[in-house]
Amino acid sequence: MIINSIIILGLFLKLQLLIYFARVGNTLDYLCESVSLSKGFGSNVSTNSETLSSFSSRTAPLRTQSLHGPSPVTTFGPKACMLKNPKAVMHIQDPASQRLTWNKPPKSVLIIKKIRDTSLLQPFKELCIFLTQQKNMIVYVERKVIEDPAIANESFVSIKKNICTFREDYDDISNCVDFIICLGGDGTLLYASSLFQESVPPVMAFHLGSLGFLTPFNFDTFQSQVTQVIEGNAAIILRSRLEVKVVKEYRENGSVEEMSLVTNGNKTMQYQVLNEVVVDRGPSSYLSNVDLFLDGHLITTVQGDGVIVSTPTGSTAYAVAAGATMIHPNVPAIMITPICPHSLSFRPIVVPAGVELKIMLSRDARNTAWVSLDGRKRQEIAYGDSITITTSCFPVPSICFRDPVNDWFESLAQCLHWNVRKKQSHLSSEEEEF
Repeated sequence: MIINSIIILGLFLKLQLLIYFARVGNTLDYLCESVSLSKGFGSNVSTNSETLSSFSSRTAPLRTQSLHGPSPVTTFGPKACMLKNPKAVMHIQDPASQRLTWNKPPKSVLIIKKIRDTSLLQPFKELCIFLTQQKNMIVYVERKVIEDPAIANESFVSIKKNICTFREDYDDISNCVDFIICLGGDGTLLYASSLFQESVPPVMAFHLGSLGFLTPFNFDTFQSQVTQVIEGNAAIILRSRLEVKVVKEYRENGSVEEMSLVTNGNKTMQYQVLNEVVVDRGPSSYLSNVDLFLDGHLITTVQGDGVIVSTPTGSTAYAVAAGATMIHPNVPAIMITPICPHSLSFRPIVVPAGVELKIMLSRDARNTAWVSLDGRKRQEIAYGDSITITTSCFPVPSICFRDPVNDWFESLAQCLHWNVRKKQSHLSSEEEEF
């Protein structure tokens, strides 16, 4: 009897040890998940999920649950399972753990300043002095910023000597800049994105414009905030971009534009877009009539004022004004939103980020269409031209004030006044009786 009791006790203890090691193994598997990014952010930057020990007071507590959903079970019933495809396996780091780290100490910074805004002269001057004199950094500024008449005075003479200038579409600074600081509104971040057609350095955006949905930092304490970024103590959010190819048929009177490649008589222009691609009817009074293809299949013909193809970041811009839903930037998706469609059933849709979209002028169209990319590079789309849109592999690493979740909801509340209304009053005891 005693021997049986000892055997039962031993089996029980063995079972408990197996359960314990299984739990430890699952925990280690979760902690060891990491991302291997084939492209970095600028010359000295990468993401690091291990450097999590030094947090500033503004950083939110560490999450205990991944922002990604749980991995789905791939066995179905006793005999069915999903066919494994090694080429399609993809390890994605939890967005909540994406933090900035430097391979080498940053030495150069690009300052993007809103042009012809006199209210930004003093912040621009203070930032340049701080970076050049206290941090001994090389500062890059666009030439037209320095040539601004408001800056051309004696107080900026000493600063100009320590500033390197460049010209858009002429000088390549992609391998010269370690990180970017934007002074202004959301447009400065969009402009910074347009300067880098491949890897983008980390972007720190200060709210000195009108809306500021993408600019979470206040300039009042810029010295401590910039210092934390230089030290590598910052969370980042990877804002996906769209890779857009505009293919135009050869025409004798056609002009050659920037970023163009001529193949088989056709001219191809390639762009990186952070917010949205807008195809509209332009100055014509007729409906826009364009065909929309997804992975080579015609899915619909857009008849209306146009169509918006946006990233999750762009879902809170033109798309939301056209009736689309708002998507968190960490959600891998592409939003398709019609502009004033001539159909009551044409609603905005969300498609996977990996699809390829193609927009062409319909054969029945009465007029040409026009396309704009993040509000710029506006050009006419005629018969035979096409616009191909896919998700780019070069995101914009935007530096967070706290973390990706809190920053986004803070912007919804402060900038768009999301769900703001007068609160309903509670019922009194007399009213509850009725």
